[in-house]
Amino acid sequence: MAKRLRILGTFKKDYWKLPDAIKGKVDKQLEFLLDNLDHPSLNLHPVRGTSGIWEGYIDYHYRFTYEMDGDVYVLRKVGTHDVLRKP
Repeated sequence: MAKRLRILGTFKKDYWKLPDAIKGKVDKQLEFLLDNLDHPSLNLHPVRGTSGIWEGYIDYHYRFTYEMDGDVYVLRKVGTHDVLRKP
């Protein structure tokens, strides 16, 4: 089971554009990703039409995408549901 994060530049760029309240939610969800994959608020599932890219929920409007690289979660994008157009 993965227990580390690698944060791509695309994720960092997206993150710093988010409202502060959403950044706090992102941080909380990433803690769940590391500590409790079964947490219902994450709602983790593969992104349709991709190979190996997964989606997690921040809240009703915001999502994050990631891939697995061995035991590392590679964080790709974060933002509104639109991030799924180019995950």
